[in-house]
Amino acid sequence: MSSKWKVNVCIFGDCLDSGSYHGPRWRMEPGDLFIPVDSIEEEATLTCDAKGTPPPQYRWSLNGTHINLGLDRRRRLSGGNLIISSLDRQQDVGLYQCMAYNTVGAILSRRASLQFAYLDHFKVHTRSAVSVREGQGVVLLCGTPTSSGDLTYAWVFNEYPYFVQQDNRRFVSQQTGNLYIAKVEPSDVGNYTCVVMNSITKGKVHSSPTSLILRTDGVMGEYEPKIEVNFPDNVPAAKGSTVTLECFALGNPVPEITWKRANGVPFPSKVKMKYSKAVLELPSFQQDDTGGYECVAENKMGKNTAAGRLAFYGTFPQWIQTMKDTALAIEERLYWECRANGKPKPSYTWLKNGQPLLSEDRVHVEDGVLSVSALTLSDAGMYQCVAENKHGVIYFAAELMVLASPPDFTGNVLRALLKAKAGTTVTLECKPQAYPIASILWKKGNLPVHTNDRITLSPDGTLRLANVSKSDAGSYTCFARNRFGMSSTTGRLLVTDPTRIIQGPVDMEIIVGESIVLPCQVTSDPVLDVSFSWAFNGQLIAKGDGHFELRTAGDLMIRNIQLYHAGKYICVVDTDVESLSAVAVLIVKGPPSPPDSVTVEEVTDSTAQLTWSPGRDNGSPITNYLIQTRTPFTVGWQRVNTVPEIIDGNTLTATVVDLNAWVEYEFRVLARNSVGVGEPSPVSVKTRTEDAVPDAAPGDVGGGGGSRSELVITWEPVPEELQNGESFGYIIAFRAFGEVSWTHVATSAPGASRYVYRNDSIAPFSPFHVKVGTYNSKGQGPFSPVVTIYSAEIEPSGMPAGVWARSVSASEIEVNWQALSFTPERVLGYEVVYWEDDTKPETMGKVRVPWNQTSVTVSGLAGNTQYFLTVSAFNTAGTGPFLPAINVTTKKPPPAQPPLNVEWTLIGSQLSLYWEPVVAMESESEVTGYQVSFSLSVSELTLPDDDDDYIIHIQTLSEGGLGPASDPIRIHQLSKLVVEGSSSSSPYNK
Repeated sequence: MSSKWKVNVCIFGDCLDSGSYHGPRWRMEPGDLFIPVDSIEEEATLTCDAKGTPPPQYRWSLNGTHINLGLDRRRRLSGGNLIISSLDRQQDVGLYQCMAYNTVGAILSRRASLQFAYLDHFKVHTRSAVSVREGQGVVLLCGTPTSSGDLTYAWVFNEYPYFVQQDNRRFVSQQTGNLYIAKVEPSDVGNYTCVVMNSITKGKVHSSPTSLILRTDGVMGEYEPKIEVNFPDNVPAAKGSTVTLECFALGNPVPEITWKRANGVPFPSKVKMKYSKAVLELPSFQQDDTGGYECVAENKMGKNTAAGRLAFYGTFPQWIQTMKDTALAIEERLYWECRANGKPKPSYTWLKNGQPLLSEDRVHVEDGVLSVSALTLSDAGMYQCVAENKHGVIYFAAELMVLASPPDFTGNVLRALLKAKAGTTVTLECKPQAYPIASILWKKGNLPVHTNDRITLSPDGTLRLANVSKSDAGSYTCFARNRFGMSSTTGRLLVTDPTRIIQGPVDMEIIVGESIVLPCQVTSDPVLDVSFSWAFNGQLIAKGDGHFELRTAGDLMIRNIQLYHAGKYICVVDTDVESLSAVAVLIVKGPPSPPDSVTVEEVTDSTAQLTWSPGRDNGSPITNYLIQTRTPFTVGWQRVNTVPEIIDGNTLTATVVDLNAWVEYEFRVLARNSVGVGEPSPVSVKTRTEDAVPDAAPGDVGGGGGSRSELVITWEPVPEELQNGESFGYIIAFRAFGEVSWTHVATSAPGASRYVYRNDSIAPFSPFHVKVGTYNSKGQGPFSPVVTIYSAEIEPSGMPAGVWARSVSASEIEVNWQALSFTPERVLGYEVVYWEDDTKPETMGKVRVPWNQTSVTVSGLAGNTQYFLTVSAFNTAGTGPFLPAINVTTKKPPPAQPPLNVEWTLIGSQLSLYWEPVVAMESESEVTGYQVSFSLSVSELTLPDDDDDYIIHIQTLSEGGLGPASDPIRIHQLSKLVVEGSSSSSPYNK
């Protein structure tokens, strides 16, 4: 296998990086070109682009012949692209192939065709007229000129642009270009021109016109169909392509076209019928579409059939197995295999650097397999497997690198220090990079290592020492040699004592919320590094992981344990030479999980039967269940009474009792065990109890008051949850004192709390017996107890006498009057109304007192101000007539200045106070004294015999009342000491 390409190898340690050179790889290969012949003055570009190191260069061939670009002025390279100018229809047509090459090797691209699309003109000559009888069928021939590229056909009737419209009587074949008229009619007479268009060049050509005329020797009689357009007996089709079958017949009457499959299977929905069923279009041709197809042309005179078969004509080759880039040592054997599918079955050839490979000497080529024995440096390069059948050819490339180098331990040396536990097996690998493979020799110290039952050497150079002991410790060296050189690597083996877990975790049971420590203590060889890790149910526990704390000594603390912490805990101890573990199972007990599937059954007006499924007991058996309920009328969840009263842990059904009728309830169930009560179950569906007669009567029945001739009856409404059904209302019953029969009145307002009965015959303040009952759609409920109330009364007609008033202070007036001696109306009390004058309505005030009181002190008044007052009697009907108003003036206000310059002396328990007298202003009341003493300027007080603090205020006394206080004096009594002090303030400092 000689090669002209440069060979890159590694010899005697002088090795280039294997990533420095790479053979070419296609980024873009040339594609087929179909060039309109009208564009021959323009350029055509065939694309070719490859990657590689060094960057590839390019060559091109046409129909297998190398294109010498140095001698060709019309062709040039741009990168790898071939650009052809001044296109020549004769010289440039054919198959082009690109070669990309560099110092590593060469590869060939796919073959790309360059063709020219054209459409020649029709030959210019007069076409003979076609003469037919009316009712006869006719075929007008197009006579397509020479062309290249796909064509489409149309026919012009008489003059452009009036094209023949295809229907069940007229058809233009896209296979032949001919126009078929099944039955000629007088309207068909005229000139017909065939129009041909090239789909690539978009050019059109027109034939000479053909005249169609009617014969005058009679009309054509009826005849059976004659198929003029059909399809071959065998129609090959490619997978995924669109298949078009044409079928058209002449006949009188006009034949009807139908299609069917020979096997009777209906057409799939993708099949389309066009041009009055003259064309059957089958898109995306698949294996299921193969088989016989029939076209039937039929009229009343008979029918004819055209038949053919659709079959796969084959498929383009596709790779199913390819090679990979391969690096082998010199003298090794190469084996590559490639496989492709296709129809017909592809054949294979092999290329090396773009040249065919044949079987010779060390090279064997057979049916997609390439093998080369005893590789040499010259075998390196780019190889391609080529698969080909009649539908196409595909290429796949791979690079072969042939390596040659002395042993090299770079990146794969022995560990400088290897620690191993006594009694284990030690593996020392010796894996140098060497081409060809090196021979291996091991030494311990300076002595060769001899194999025995305990010490073995594998073919790849690996040394294994079983059941090592302290005597195996020492320095080990691996020597590697091939024909290009020798190298070695050395490491030291240290044999250690085994590590033992002296205290590991044990299985435990624990309650939710508690904290525990799982121990993990070891004893180990001092030369070893020991690390600890913990796993929970197979997952590694990370440091700072919430509830877990990993301690330095190896212990694991779990704080505030939850149910999900139950499981298997593993302490893993890792050293340089071994890994140990200890396992413990932690059982966490907690309150039960929520029950589930709460179902409400057998509902009555006061009971409901519940069933549920249990939740997990979480390590402690369920002892009993609790049931809670909620209605729109309750705040939160309430515990309910049940039968049985205590629901044990094995019972999954209970009856809730003492429910209210016609109320919508929700239920939930809770489970209890020795740890506590668990979370509640999901809430049941809302369930309404059945309705029932009311069993609650209104409360707080009373009344009275109102207007004249009225009886006012009041009650506390029955809550909605106690109404027991729909259409709830009240029955009000009343009768005058001494009567036997009751008057009944109903109100349908569930929230009503008051009823007024009006009758002019009712005497004021007459006693009545009253009771209030309930009813709903189920019937009448109970009445409340009978109470006595009074009808409305009238206000008093008389008024008090002898009213007089006096000013008590600057803010108070005392009012006195004489009680009413007689009035037919009831008197509940007296009302005093006062005001400053009629221009100040905001100053009006009222004071009421009971009937047995004939005086009142009005307070909160303004000082030195005239007030008007009047008095009347009142009852529930209102106030009676008022007395004529009287007036009185309040006293002047007390001085606004507090006592100033207060001084004090404390001798023993005797306190003496001194201050400046206060002089009243003209608008103020005269000072009549002081709060602490009536003396003018001095007061002596005796304090209790203790050590408490005392705060003393001094205020003026006057007929207007108390004045403002002086600044407070704080005195702390000190036994048997003489203490003096003072306090001063501005006149308006309070």
